[in-house]
Amino acid sequence: MAETKMAPDLSDETRALRERVSQLENELLRQKHDLGRTSEETFRALADAAPVMIWVAGPDGLCTFFNKAWLEFRGKRMEEEIGNGWVEGVHPEDRDLCLATYLKSLSVRQPFRMEYRLRRADGEYRWVEDTGVPRHDGEAFSGFMGSAADVSGRKGGAFTPDEQAVRLVFSLTERERQVLVLIAEGKSTKQTAERLGISYKTADSHRSRILEKLGVHETASMVRYAIRAGLVSP
Repeated sequence: MAETKMAPDLSDETRALRERVSQLENELLRQKHDLGRTSEETFRALADAAPVMIWVAGPDGLCTFFNKAWLEFRGKRMEEEIGNGWVEGVHPEDRDLCLATYLKSLSVRQPFRMEYRLRRADGEYRWVEDTGVPRHDGEAFSGFMGSAADVSGRKGGAFTPDEQAVRLVFSLTERERQVLVLIAEGKSTKQTAERLGISYKTADSHRSRILEKLGVHETASMVRYAIRAGLVSP
């Protein structure tokens, strides 16, 4: 009698296949999370190197990040400023108008520019000019990002970020801003790629898109935008 061969249990194979697919999906999610965390860490490092105060807020308007320049100016820790903590430092006479301007811009998701007095680490109130622009993750609104500069000595030639430059620079993607800052600091495209852990081709592609979005045709003009927006020192 011929030997009878058992057909493989398809249900077991299907179950094993589904388990493998699930494992792969989890691995992809983990890698995506790690890449996002690396990108966030790179952004924060670049923001901390900027000569002006930089802040970031979520879609609810609550601040989630302040760079080193802001924290040093205020003499505060990050956990003291995030959320609505920073409002405590605004001069009582300016607080209502400051918040009204910010919340109105948040509701209509439009850029804003305002001046108010902010208490410095030594207790002195200084006039600052604060410029904010909306952020988007694809089509979704993801909050605001802005920069502030001490303009109390405006007559003495204190630096003030250019509103148009700030709007254009912060309309770039996060990765494009990282590339812009590094190139503006004098890094070559190759060095920029190595610093960000991306290929030369990808870095060069980002550089081309930055030039296109800023409406310029040369690296020098691109660098001037970074300076005017306060991302790097002149």
